[in-house]
This record gives sequence, C-alpha cells and structure tokens, in this order.
Amino acid sequence: MPGIRVIGNYVSPYVRKVLACLELKGLEYEIDPIAPFVGNDAFSRLSPLRRIPVLIDDGLVLNDSSVICQYLEDKHPSPSLYPRDIADRARARWLEEYADTRLADVLIWRLFYQLAIRRHVFREPTDEAVVQRAREVEIPVALDYLEGQLPEDGFVFGALSIADISLACYFRTASFVRYAVDAARWPRLAAFVAQVQALPVFQKLARYEDCMLRLPLAEQRGALLAAGAPLTSETLGTDTPRHGLPRG
Repeated sequence: MPGIRVIGNYVSPYVRKVLACLELKGLEYEIDPIAPFVGNDAFSRLSPLRRIPVLIDDGLVLNDSSVICQYLEDKHPSPSLYPRDIADRARARWLEEYADTRLADVLIWRLFYQLAIRRHVFREPTDEAVVQRAREVEIPVALDYLEGQLPEDGFVFGALSIADISLACYFRTASFVRYAVDAARWPRLAAFVAQVQALPVFQKLARYEDCMLRLPLAEQRGALLAAGAPLTSETLGTDTPRHGLPRG
C-alpha cells in the first residue's frame, strides 16, 4: 500500500494542486475524496480548521496545500517544481499565494461557492449581488494583475513550476460554473491557462473530476471507483453537510 494518503475532493483547487505535485513527482498515493462539508469527527481531529487537503505520510499529518507541496518538494526534490533561482523561487511562491488567496476569493468563494456549493450542497439561494460584483469588478481586477505577470508564451519561469500549477487550478474549478478567461481582454492569461490545463497531469485529473461533477455527494465515491481513481478503502465522509472553514 502507498504510504501517502490525501483527504480532499477532486474539484477543490487546493486538492488539485497537491495531486498535480504528487503525480508530477511520480509518487503513489490514495485519496479519500470527501468535501470538507461532510467530514466526520475523525476528519476534524486531522484537520482542526475543517479544511482540505490533508496529507498523511506514514503517520505525519500535514494541513494546507502550500505546506504540503513544499514538504513534497523537500522530501522528493526531483523533478523540482520550484525555480532554482532565489528571486524566481520567491516570485513563484508569491504567485502561489496570490492564487490561494485572491483567486480563491473571487473565483471560488464569490463564484463557484455561490453557484454550485450553496445551491447543490446546502440548498441555499445564490447571492446574485455577490456573483455580479465578482464577475464585473473583482475578477477583472485580479485578471488584469495576472496578465501583467505572465510571459508572452510558455510557463512563468521557463520550466513548469508551482506557480503555473497553482494559477491553473483555480480556473479549472471556475470552469465548472462556466467561467472562462476572455481571450480578447486577457490573451496571455487565456493562452497560459489553456497550455497548463492541456498537460497530461491536468488531463488525468480532469477525467476523475468530470466523472463526479453534478453527482450528489453520496454517489461521487462510486463513480470515482468505477473510473479507476486510487481511493482509500475507508472514508471520513458523512451524508450530512455542515458549514465549516473549507479553505486549504
């Protein structure tokens, strides 16, 4: 059995970032694909903030996607997913942080959460004012910034890095609620997202994501098993969602 276990849902950008790092480094793992909203008390003990992902490596429990990815880089340095140059490495970490905070806020919490999670998990109405402001004001400001940070073509630092992976993860989840980068307004960003998401590792994860989209939480595990996902034999999920702090 693999020594690495991940707790977290495939549609989460935080989880996708960790899974992409594991895949790119050729590491075997199992995943318990729960949403944070349905974690049981054992999940709360592993993740005191009730956030995903959680990584367990031979008894070591780690929370927060950035902490996990840095741990994987330190323990399994080849192939490296962080630039060698000190300045570039710092910039890569900043772009990862920008993705995990600003993109998470505008693309996930103000868009995906409103349109998908509130509607289909908690059966609550969407706050249309939040969605409208995100689309018209907040997302464009964030994308304007990124457009100025990206090269005309290729990855941000020449070779694939944690910066490219992190940024692309958020646009993948946003696409589940039919959000796409306007290539006429942000041509560099649109081309960049398409390039990263076309990588084999993103395509592999996308197959698992697609098979469970729009299924009730109770049916997702069965669909993933049928698709060949490397699932754990047991789950920390429950049938009843509850509000928590699912950022990871």
